Amino acid sequence: MENQIFELSYALDTFYFLVCGALVMWMAAGFAMLEAGLVRSKNTTEILTKNVALFAIACTMYMIVGYSIMYPSLGASLLAGITGDGVAGAEEPATYAPSADFFFQVVFVATAMSIVSGAVAERMKLWSFLIFAIVMTGVIYPMEGNWTWGGDPVFGMYTLGDLGFSDFAGSGIVHMAGAAAALAGVLLLGARKGKYRADGSVVAIPGANLPLATLGTFILWMGWFGFNGGSVLATASVENANAVAVVFMNTNAAACGGLVAALLTARLLFGKADLTMALNGALAGLVAITAEPSTPTPLLATLFGAVGGILVVFSIITLDKLKIDDPVGAISVHGVVGLLGLLLVPMTNDGSSFSGQLIGAATIFVWVFVTSLIAFFAIKTVMGIRVTEEEEYEGVDLSECGLEAYPEFVSAK
Repeated sequence: MENQIFELSYALDTFYFLVCGALVMWMAAGFAMLEAGLVRSKNTTEILTKNVALFAIACTMYMIVGYSIMYPSLGASLLAGITGDGVAGAEEPATYAPSADFFFQVVFVATAMSIVSGAVAERMKLWSFLIFAIVMTGVIYPMEGNWTWGGDPVFGMYTLGDLGFSDFAGSGIVHMAGAAAALAGVLLLGARKGKYRADGSVVAIPGANLPLATLGTFILWMGWFGFNGGSVLATASVENANAVAVVFMNTNAAACGGLVAALLTARLLFGKADLTMALNGALAGLVAITAEPSTPTPLLATLFGAVGGILVVFSIITLDKLKIDDPVGAISVHGVVGLLGLLLVPMTNDGSSFSGQLIGAATIFVWVFVTSLIAFFAIKTVMGIRVTEEEEYEGVDLSECGLEAYPEFVSAK
């Protein structure tokens, strides 16, 4: 009887893990639609190509090398083809299939890389970006993941968790890490032509398809239930089922709080209801709650999301003043608000500390930013990372992909 209960629990937890992983994989479509909607139509095909290609590269690189860096014992088991009810070297049997864990983890890697895609949009060479994706998903992300979630340090005896660092589903480990890499790329690339005038004024470059951007946001919103809910790691008990329900509830509450707060902030600042700020506000709320969605009350989760929604508006404005050109607001949404999410954790989770959160955030940012800067600089030296001014003017769809997303759109002569 006891064995039958274990088998049922194992099957349910594995199935739940796989479903949540599929939801997170669907976030790749959300990023693709969001980014395609927020760039100009002449760059849409290249954006879509980057998003599908980076997902394939992330999954392959994480399987070959990344998973073994992040989880050494689990990676060895995966490469050895062990897919049974246990993991080589584990002290006790796993409660779900090890291959399900890999699938769930690999879609997180792709999420981190998708953040970079939007920030460098409209002026980065496609193949340079894909080469960076190899480095990011194969080495940079897995290494900081080992120091945080890995539990089996590659270097040293301790993980950041031993210092009081906690990140439930990845506000820092996934989102801030992706934003740190994006910032490195943006600083080396420079701004899009015409974005900033000599007198210091900022020229708005509106996206071509706001319905598509809105659809992308809703897809990301839905996928986030798998992102945060799956991080409970189980559901086949009363305790775990309740925990999953709380995480789903708080995740949704934070997104709502973020959207409403960003919309109101934009109304106060600009006198209009800015849709793009509202969309980024929802995403900011989701990022803010990701570090700890299991311990706040629903009202507190809403307030946390609202703080993220307000912060993201001011962050986007500030980055523009600093002439840091981020077409989709990825650095603000995932980086600035990712840090906020980490700092909110000790307010409801006694197992963390502000000092531990700060040490963890600094470690993740410095590692990812510096290594990404080195990688981008090396690629720039060897093959260049930015398209020519003429190619940027014509649109990178034709120069990088040879076809347009909207070929029926023709300009009057």
